[in-house]
Amino acid sequence: MEPIVVSITFFMSVAAIWGSIIITRHRERVMMIDRGLKSDEIKSLYARPGGAVHPMNSLKWGILFVSVGIAILVSIWLRETYLLSEGVFPGLITLAGGIGLLTFYFIARKQAAS
Repeated sequence: MEPIVVSITFFMSVAAIWGSIIITRHRERVMMIDRGLKSDEIKSLYARPGGAVHPMNSLKWGILFVSVGIAILVSIWLRETYLLSEGVFPGLITLAGGIGLLTFYFIARKQAAS
């Protein structure tokens, strides 16, 4: 298939998905207004429980992305140095992601205990 067809198909698919999300949200809100909900009640339905984002979420994602980045660098180094196959990448990335999430769990548990 020609690259231009693939590019056009990709961007049209993204536009269709984005448009359907917007249309669906609009229809949902119109139906709420038709049923007599006030704007404050509608806003409370979409509000996050507890208000703002929990600060430990940033720590979790930071540890996860750093550990995955290190895994990618190590797997590239292993592949170049020891001529390993491409199968090293997914295994090492998954392992490092799991170790990063476990690290976050122990940090969060220690933080919650204190």
